[in-house]
Amino acid sequence: MSGHSKWATTKHKKAVIDSRRAKNFAKLIKAIEVASRNGGPDIDGNPTLFDAIAKAKKNSMPADNIDRAVKRGAGLESGGADWQTIMYEGYGPNGVAIMIECLSDNRNRAASEVRVAVTRNGGSMADPGSVSYLFNRKGVIIVNKVDGVTEDSILEAALEAGVEEVNDLGESFEVVCEASDLVAARTALQVAGVDYESADSSFLPSMSIPLDADGAKKVFELIDAIEELDDVQNVFANFDVSDEVMASLS
Repeated sequence: MSGHSKWATTKHKKAVIDSRRAKNFAKLIKAIEVASRNGGPDIDGNPTLFDAIAKAKKNSMPADNIDRAVKRGAGLESGGADWQTIMYEGYGPNGVAIMIECLSDNRNRAASEVRVAVTRNGGSMADPGSVSYLFNRKGVIIVNKVDGVTEDSILEAALEAGVEEVNDLGESFEVVCEASDLVAARTALQVAGVDYESADSSFLPSMSIPLDADGAKKVFELIDAIEELDDVQNVFANFDVSDEVMASLS
């Protein structure tokens, strides 16, 4: 889930808690299958698959599960579904714009479940294009804060590879580049010995709506409900929550 603020990092950590692990594994497996289907099973020639597998490994997915997902996606093993990427747009409490990225083998089911989750939690669906203009497709790399890793060291390693900005998220850095530069930026960090947590193509808001504690609570509840859906891969929203508001909620 990407809004802006340290909440993104907090959610990133929470995603590996055991209670969510099974659902998280399912989403990671889908991403691997789709990447393998679209670009082939060779990770050396398929950077999207490389990143999907790297994320699965970071989340402690067994190697056997990863291997089978790659084979299913490439058609080398039976059982692979025809996953389609579907984007839904909507609004949450306080006018927060929301984009919902699904991977589904049933468009009708996905649309119905997303609509119910949104409308039951204080949101409303929007027509295609009415929300997406508020977001830009970007490459986002999350780098954990460890000894020797600073904003300057990240920029020094990857500025020439297209990195546009580095944001301090508290326990990690958010490294932003054009989506087309994601592989080059990620590779530059690897060459420089900078370990990264994840590398994804993401939607970042061009403007954000500041939320008070009540608004933040409602938006978080809405996003949690959407993320619980099996077909949902990612939720992007244009809100901003201050450290003070986050502290009051936690």
